This record gives sequence, C-alpha cells and structure tokens, in this order.
Amino acid sequence: MRRLLLAVCVCALTTQAVSAQSIAPQVFQALQTAQKAQEAGQLAEANKVLRAVKTEAGSLEQALVWRSHGYLVWAQGHTAHAIDLLDKAFRSGHLTPEQLSEDRLNLAKLNFSVKNYRQALKYLDGVASTDDVLEMRIQAWQGVGRLDKALPLAEQYLKGKSTISESWLQFMVGANAELKRYKEAQHWQKRILKRDPNQLNTWKQLAALQQMDGQHSKALATLRTAYAKGISFKSSDLDDLITLASASGQPWQAARLLEGMLKHNLLPSSTATQERLAQLHWQAREYKPAAEHYARLAKQTGSGQHWFSLAQLEIQQGRWHAGLQALSAAEKAGANQQQVSAWRDWAQSRLELEKQNTSQLARK
Repeated sequence: MRRLLLAVCVCALTTQAVSAQSIAPQVFQALQTAQKAQEAGQLAEANKVLRAVKTEAGSLEQALVWRSHGYLVWAQGHTAHAIDLLDKAFRSGHLTPEQLSEDRLNLAKLNFSVKNYRQALKYLDGVASTDDVLEMRIQAWQGVGRLDKALPLAEQYLKGKSTISESWLQFMVGANAELKRYKEAQHWQKRILKRDPNQLNTWKQLAALQQMDGQHSKALATLRTAYAKGISFKSSDLDDLITLASASGQPWQAARLLEGMLKHNLLPSSTATQERLAQLHWQAREYKPAAEHYARLAKQTGSGQHWFSLAQLEIQQGRWHAGLQALSAAEKAGANQQQVSAWRDWAQSRLELEKQNTSQLARK
C-alpha cells in the first residue's frame, strides 16, 4: 500500500507538467527536488523541502505546492492533512482539467476512507462510473442512510455480472426489505436459497419476507417446503416469525401463521402454543375465536387466569351471562379476587342497564 501511495504521489508531481518559465524558479526547483526525494523513498526530506518553499498567496505556485504536499502527506498516512491540502489546491482555480479529474477521485477516496461520506459523494459527482467508483458511491449512500439512492446504483453495478458474491446478495435482500420492497427482496433471497437450499436460515428469511409482504399463506408454504426437504425446525426458529408478524402490528397474520404451523405439525400443540394463539386472536380483536381457544384452555387446565381471560372476552362481546359464569369459575379456580369483583360489578351494571332499556322499549 505504501508503494502504491508513493507511486500516486510521484505521478501527481509528474502530471503537473509545468515549465520553469511559468512559475518562479525557486518554486520549480523545490518541486523538482521534492519529486526526486520521493522517487528515492526519502519522504521526510521531500516534506522538509516543500515546507520550506515560499509562494505568493493565490498564485499558481501556491496551488502546485499544496497539491504536491497533499499527495506526499497522503503517502505518509496523514489523511486529514492530505484532504486539507488537496482540497485547497482543488479550489484554487489554477489546476488543469486533467489534474482536477485526478484529484476529484482521490479526494473522494480520502474522504471515504475517513467515513466522511457526504463529502466523498460531492467529489464523486461527475466522476466516470467504473465498478470501483460505483461501489464507493453505493457504500457512501449506505453510510449516510440513503438506501433509496444506493439501491439503483447497486442494481446498475450487478447488472450483467455472471457471478455475484454472497455479501452483495445479502445487501440486495436487506436494502430492498428496508425500503419495504418485499417482492424484490424475495427475488434476491431466492437466489441465495438456490445456492444453499439446505440452510434453515435462508428458508426462514424468505418466509419472513413473505410474511412482511402480507403473504402469510406463502410464508407457511415456504416453511412446509423446507420441512418436507428434511430440514429440522426448533420451536424458537418458527416463533421468530410469529413474533415478527405480531411486532409489525399485524397480530392477525401471526395468528394465521401459527394456526397453519399447528395444523401441519410444524409446531407441537401445547398449552403454551394454544395460549399464544388465543392471545394473538385477542390482540387482533378477533374476540370470538379468542374466546373459543380460552374456553378450551380453561377446561383443560382449570387455570383461574384462563377462566378470567375467557370472562373478559365474553364481556367484551356483550355476552354478560356467559361472562359472569366464567367469572364465577375463575373465582373458584383462584383468580385474583379484586379483578374478578371489578369485572363482575361492571358486567352486572351493564346487564342491569340493558334490562332497563329493554323494559322501557317494551312499555312503549
């Protein structure tokens, strides 16, 4: 890397292509002396020469010394100093188009190396789009949190490539998913899956993307396909997908997925999974199926909490008598007495109000 930087530095001096007649003789001599020192690997000596030279403010000589010194300190590993000097030369108005083109790209690289991505992008604007430049622009846009800018460039970068690395495939999946372009994310995830169809995580990722896209039936089909291929699942693996759907504000999707998993024996039916299913229906405001699940659970376990949950659901549906009966069962099973009393009082008051309204209507 040191040799490469030194070569860049020497090249920069050479490409200045100025004659002794166009700049002050002492400055021209200093630039030549510094160049020879660099070519000999004597960077400290070159630095000493350039620091000693005197130039007029705003002159061509000053710009050329800044530029030569900038490449020198870059070769010495002083990135921030190199950026400062090269930027001064770049903005001086004295450099040739060729020099500006070279320095624009190198200033972009320097800023990129210190994660000053916005400045790197400014310098890259107008630079020819080689693969290296495209890759830098993609990573810079990603660095400033603008995946919407990075993604089209990544598509351009990957277009026509016969082979694409795993890291690029993962980037395309993640970036599309982050931008809620779930179908595009699935396209790239399927390419990953095609490479390694025996990895559980690749199947889970595809199912998760389908779930986020609202395609819970497809997500279930994906999991069933993986299961049929002999890939083993743990409850925690599948639970992640249910949690994902629930956390995304779509508990009804999580309920459908869990029901499908239980139906197709992807998950074992247990008190815990049945309770989770009941809770998901409740969160989705699907009170009737939630109540049905809690009724079965309460009869199976005799738990006071299950009876109490059933009572709450019945009362929320305006089924006062069924709710009061469930509260009595919850009380006998040891549910919290204060909570039972509060819900009983409220249910009885609502039932009494309903009777009064019915009586008044009958008299009319």
